[in-house]
Amino acid sequence: MPKIAINGVVRDMTTEETSAYELDQQTHGFEMAINTLRSTRNSLLAKTDWTALADNTMSDAMKTYRQDLRDLTTGLDTVEKVNSVTWPTKPGA
Repeated sequence: MPKIAINGVVRDMTTEETSAYELDQQTHGFEMAINTLRSTRNSLLAKTDWTALADNTMSDAMKTYRQDLRDLTTGLDTVEKVNSVTWPTKPGA
């Protein structure tokens, strides 16, 4: 059983405390994973922003790629799902 220290006194966690701790760990792990994914996704979108300028005609392949990047986080609600994301392939890459 996991331990907890309160006011310098170490004791075993109760079942409720253990459940709350595990839920907290899962939540923070997910937040870190999804934030890392979003950061990478945003960077990839930024690298193709020039294709969306008014004086440029965006190809259908680029439109699809950019939409796939924007849709990447849809349905992701666990660390496992975030870690198993399949990144779209940039056109011409």
